[in-house]
Amino acid sequence: MPTSLSCFKAYDIRGQLGEELNEDIAYRIGRAYGEYLKPETIVVGGDVRLTSEGLKLALAKGLQDAGTHVIDIGLSGTEEIYFATFHLGIDGGIEVTASHNPMNYNGMKLVRENAKPISGDTGLRDVQRLAEANDFAPVDPAKRGSYKQISMLEEYTDHLLGYVNLKNFTTPLKLVLNSGNGAAGHVVDAIEARFKAQGVPVEFIKVHHQPDGNFPNGIPNPLLPECRADTTAAVLEHNADMGIAFDGDFDRCFLFDEKGRFIEGYYIVGLLAQAFLEKQPGAKIIHDPRLSWNTIDIVTQAGGEPVMSKTGHAFIKERMRKEDAIYGGEMSAHHYFRDFAYCDSGMIPWLLVAELLCLKNKSLGELVSDRMEAYPASGEINSVIANPKEAIARVYDHFAPEALNIDQTDGISLEFAEWRFNLRSSNTEPVVRLNVESRQNTALMNAKTEEILTLLRD
Repeated sequence: MPTSLSCFKAYDIRGQLGEELNEDIAYRIGRAYGEYLKPETIVVGGDVRLTSEGLKLALAKGLQDAGTHVIDIGLSGTEEIYFATFHLGIDGGIEVTASHNPMNYNGMKLVRENAKPISGDTGLRDVQRLAEANDFAPVDPAKRGSYKQISMLEEYTDHLLGYVNLKNFTTPLKLVLNSGNGAAGHVVDAIEARFKAQGVPVEFIKVHHQPDGNFPNGIPNPLLPECRADTTAAVLEHNADMGIAFDGDFDRCFLFDEKGRFIEGYYIVGLLAQAFLEKQPGAKIIHDPRLSWNTIDIVTQAGGEPVMSKTGHAFIKERMRKEDAIYGGEMSAHHYFRDFAYCDSGMIPWLLVAELLCLKNKSLGELVSDRMEAYPASGEINSVIANPKEAIARVYDHFAPEALNIDQTDGISLEFAEWRFNLRSSNTEPVVRLNVESRQNTALMNAKTEEILTLLRD
């Protein structure tokens, strides 16, 4: 009788250590991936969590027993697995990571060739079915895959620096980089070494830099306001031009301006869209429906074409491929790049923004403040609700008669002359997520946010 594995989620694998995820389950996932996709060669890596190495080696053994050759790139962020997969031209990759989840969790992110995501409707359920059945053929020693360890850091750093022109870094900059004791530190060091070798006048101020799976300064998740204080303090103490904080597997970076103010990911999407459109006029830019007016405005003004996609990395990557979009951004600080196999990266965005500071000769605060005034936003507000469907219907019925435009790409988006909102259910928990924005009217945005929350939580 197959045992059900609750660690398989909508987009990836994540679970509590012990019952939900252990080395036996990791082995079965490796075997299942190998049986289902029959890949010749796979790359694996792991974040800094104390269990990542053991889980990764068990996963590798499962892959090898399925006849797959395994390349292990060691301590890495998720995007290093994406990079290795497309750069080496191999059949797929798996990163062992729980990103910003609590200490007692771990997980995996799976891709196939060209770093295409394997999620709920693109193979993850098939891998789950095989892993749950645990009915694998005996291992044939003659067909067992090989295992080797390599470093991809040089090639990956080359690729990252291909997005900027180091000759543009003419203004001396001070950057605070907070790795949160996660996996980002070795990449920050590699970029710093390149900058120094080229004589680029950028000073790196490193915070919580050493990888440490005990996370002595808390789990790195700068989306939580309580995880931002150290970056803000370092920016102010060192009089820095910008603060950059990463999550555990650094597929997201979060930016702070010269006053230590946290800048919502939404406004960074507009900034990066503009930067790409200056280099490639007329390109398509993908955005999600949660907050959109600022992005649409910037992209249209810059002669680009804004394209809306459902929220979530699998949907955005798919839409970017379909449209051949140069860049895609989500307000959750996921930024996607065509030349990065349409994948998200937490390293490319801050490099581009640092270059912009020099090219525009403006501070980050100056680059985003007018946009924040033009389109004030609530940020994402989560409400735990027993019956999300009923609550969303209640809000919809109240506002729909007055709406000028209604869109249901992802949850409900209702637009009015001076404000709009998006309301959607979480895929994974009984939570409803609200985002509200207005045109140059913070008071209206706040009032409408309160009105919707009252209706929602009634």
